Formats: sequence, structure tokens, C-alpha cells
Amino acid sequence: MSYCFSKVLNSSFDDAVAKVTEGLAKEGFGVLNEIDMTSTLKKKLDVDIRKYKILGACNPKFAYQALQAESEIGTMLPCNVVVQETEGGIKVSAIDPVASMMAIKNDNLGSIAGEVRAKLERVVENL
Repeated sequence: MSYCFSKVLNSSFDDAVAKVTEGLAKEGFGVLNEIDMTSTLKKKLDVDIRKYKILGACNPKFAYQALQAESEIGTMLPCNVVVQETEGGIKVSAIDPVASMMAIKNDNLGSIAGEVRAKLERVVENL
């Protein structure tokens, strides 16, 4: 089982970030944080990498349900979505929460992860 699902877009990097953010909002997610790996690694290590941004997405309803089922689940939140520049275009990848929840032995998380997965898959597919 793969730990993420992806799609390559033929758009600018900034347009892809905007489309992802809009798609997440349609599925009830907000972006809690944005990590610009390009500027962070330049600042911290003085290295140059392709455009690469991590969006920390959270759907409050499902985050609440997950916290009720497993008190330590916050270590695996939020759901990360990566937007990165590649030779083939702008690649968007979202975490597969079903794959990540397999590490936790709590049956109550399975249905929650499945619902979140379906929403994130729709976001990526509809880009």
C-alpha cells in the first residue's frame, strides 16, 4: 500500500498551491500551516532545492473524532499535502491516512481514516 496519492499538474507553482487550498476548503479542510522547504533550507543550510511546499491540512470534525478515539493521534496530525516542482510539472501529493493509521492498533480510527482518505483523494483527483 502506498503512503500517498499524487497528481501532476500543468500549471504554475503558485496556481497549484491556490487550487489545492481551494480544493481542501471544499472538502472541509483548512490549512493550518505552510512550510516553504525551499526558503527554509536556503536559510538554514544555504542549499538550493526546487519549489517545495508542505501544507498542513486539518478537517476539524475528523480531527475531533480522531482525538476522541486516540489521545496521542495529534502526533500524526495534520494531514500533509505536498506541492512540488518536478521536471514533468507541478506534483501534488497527499498523505493516505489509512496507510498511516495502520501503525496504530485502534479499530475506531479505521472508519475515520477512510472518510478522510476519500476527501483527500477527491481533492487530488479534482485538481
